[in-house]
Amino acid sequence: MDFNRRTAMAAGLGAVAAASGATTSAGGATASADDSITSAATPTTVTVQGEAAVRTNIPVRRDRRASAGRYLGLWTTETPPARTGWYATYTVRVPRAGVYALTAVATAPVETPHTEAVASYPHLSVNDGPFTEIARSQPHWYESPPAWGDLSVLDLGVVELRGGTDTLTFRVTEPAVLDDTIAYVLTLDRFTLRRLEGHPALRELSVPRHREGEPARLRLALDGHATHPHRVRYTVSDHHGRQVTTGRATIATGDTSATVTLPDLPPGHYLVRADGVTGRFARLPARPAVTGPASRFGVNVWASSLVPPSRLTDFAAALRDMGAGWVRDGQSWPAAEPAPGVYDTAQHDGRTRTLRAHGLAVLDVLSPAPEWAMTDASLPLPADLRHAYRYARRLASASPEALQLSNEPDVDTTRSTGDAHAAFVKAAALGIKDASPEPCLVVLPGIAQTGPFQDLMLANDVVRYADAWAFHGYPDPTEPGEPRFPGAADEQHELARRHQADTPLWMTECGAFQKARPREDLTPGQEIAQARYVVRSMVEGLAAGNDRQFWFAGPPLHDDGVYFGLLDRDFRPLPAYSAFAALTSLLGAADFTGPTPRLPDGVRGFDFDSGRGERVTVVWAERPVRLDRHMKGTAHDMMGRRLPTGQPVTASRDPLYVVTPADPPKQPAATRPRARLSPAEHIVLAQRFSARDAAPGKDDGDAPPPHGYRLGRRTRMTVDVYNFDDTAHHVTVTAQPTDDGWTVRTEQGRKGRKETKGRIRVPAGGRAGVNFTIRAESSVPRRIDRRLAFGATLDDHSEVPASVALIHLR
Repeated sequence: MDFNRRTAMAAGLGAVAAASGATTSAGGATASADDSITSAATPTTVTVQGEAAVRTNIPVRRDRRASAGRYLGLWTTETPPARTGWYATYTVRVPRAGVYALTAVATAPVETPHTEAVASYPHLSVNDGPFTEIARSQPHWYESPPAWGDLSVLDLGVVELRGGTDTLTFRVTEPAVLDDTIAYVLTLDRFTLRRLEGHPALRELSVPRHREGEPARLRLALDGHATHPHRVRYTVSDHHGRQVTTGRATIATGDTSATVTLPDLPPGHYLVRADGVTGRFARLPARPAVTGPASRFGVNVWASSLVPPSRLTDFAAALRDMGAGWVRDGQSWPAAEPAPGVYDTAQHDGRTRTLRAHGLAVLDVLSPAPEWAMTDASLPLPADLRHAYRYARRLASASPEALQLSNEPDVDTTRSTGDAHAAFVKAAALGIKDASPEPCLVVLPGIAQTGPFQDLMLANDVVRYADAWAFHGYPDPTEPGEPRFPGAADEQHELARRHQADTPLWMTECGAFQKARPREDLTPGQEIAQARYVVRSMVEGLAAGNDRQFWFAGPPLHDDGVYFGLLDRDFRPLPAYSAFAALTSLLGAADFTGPTPRLPDGVRGFDFDSGRGERVTVVWAERPVRLDRHMKGTAHDMMGRRLPTGQPVTASRDPLYVVTPADPPKQPAATRPRARLSPAEHIVLAQRFSARDAAPGKDDGDAPPPHGYRLGRRTRMTVDVYNFDDTAHHVTVTAQPTDDGWTVRTEQGRKGRKETKGRIRVPAGGRAGVNFTIRAESSVPRRIDRRLAFGATLDDHSEVPASVALIHLR
């Protein structure tokens, strides 16, 4: 669509909106000034239609559901004009200067419970002032009530108007990531301004992040310019609610803020309160944590969905300061590759550069394939695995530190199987390893739970293609009391031992389900429980043998009544943020050396080598237990505050750190990419069945057996042979022996003689198939899974990793 004629399209739609005590709809009419004279107690309200812009380059669209039958509707992949962006300017006349609440009926920048549609983050300018992104968090947008269609009633904050004639300009300069593309989107039905009586009022109390020993400067901000000296009394309390200081500040007439310096405080999490407003801040330990790939600690971010573009730089700095060395991120494959070989990764690549510029190592996650690459039988994977190879190779070229080859495929809503995902993993891993002489790390899919899906993946020998084994683990939300570390880590390590895997294990998701209160999120008790669990889960995960631990999640996140995140809905630190910072600062290299010996009953202790010539012991107990006779050293509380020497040391539900001198540090072993894979390992076998033979659904990972492909008495299928090597190969594919009445034959033998093997030539980068017929004799019972395996060799007799599936008679 041609967007150069947008101004002409909006001709005749400009309007000046006048305000009155009752709501006035502006659609080209102007209310008289006399109509706007009301008592001081009556709020001044004005509503402006989205199509009533006086200047715009965004088209107007028609819809009977819109308030006036029309709305402003932008949807384009075209780059916005460099000087203006996509914009709409409105003129609004209000009789009184003051602070106004701004709401709009528009599409939110994030998914909401009633729609998956999203828009770009809008920018707003008032009276030709600077543009500011309306950078509210996901929980804020998520709770927006539905309006009509994909539109919601959005709270856009407050604006200060001078009275008389004011202008508001909405602008879009950043695209949104949609289901299958990246586009600039703004859908605006109308917006409303409502004067707030008694304002300007205190809007924000904030203290920038800082470390122990640095000044703590409290900024008190109004939502408008003070009309007289605005005096404020504030109090500061710690994470236990104990008041630590109090003070007064004055915001001068004509100013919007004042700054005061707080007294010296120990590391920790603090609340500051004044005039009904609450602020939060973190005072970080003086010693920074280990950063970058050497760190054992990471967080999930999903920046494109959860972090507004204007906040990304400060958000990345906040994670670094907290001691997260890794971030787990991702992008939509359908949006990144809207057509075969056509890539649009600029936005994601820019986010990755920002994260890495702050010393964060990036673990990128592959999403499900685009619709154009899938068939009904292959969903959610590409039907041709060469698409996976090329896409993964493209992602690796952006130089993240690691790539993870899907997220929880064992509990998705498709009928995909472990053998199909294993073939996908092999193809994608080869694309990554062939991307450069020193490729990024290959991380196996994050598995939600042990079970037949993962067993089948492992039977397909995927571990040899990976540099790290990955899994997830969450506490049982139905268990009473505070969250407990799940048994997932022990289960996965046992599974790795059974398969003789020599790869490090990464727990790429670990978090707790905390029930959220609408517009308030967590209670103080929940916040402290989350802070305790951040420490306990990280410590117990490392003690179980995990090489890396990733918390879910870093940004504010509200999902279906559950709150995740180390930051609150205003991107301020929760107590868990400060607890994370203390953990990473004190543990340093965080090399687990063993359980702490000779502790009283009921006390759990874990010893770590900090890499700095220190032993750091982390202890806690469900009831208070004195430790004076059992532990010597410097003690720190959960937030990193150093306890006074000689003070009794007591283990409690709050984790406690005790630091003592130790032997010189050992050099930690780094996770390094494996050597280049052999020509035989560049051959990938994939069993292909028709959609009518698809396996049953997974039922969120809890489906009872059978789990394999559902076959009839006679079924034709194909073994696809992919050659990701740079030379052609002859490959001999052989059906391995079956039992219990199943037979597998191909017709590639002489004179139509049925054989169990077939030999084909596969060109470099090519694919060829060997057709087989599978028969079930009358003795085969129904709905009992059996393994169906195919092996292959090259002409030099080197063995290709096998393909192993489950089948049953339907």
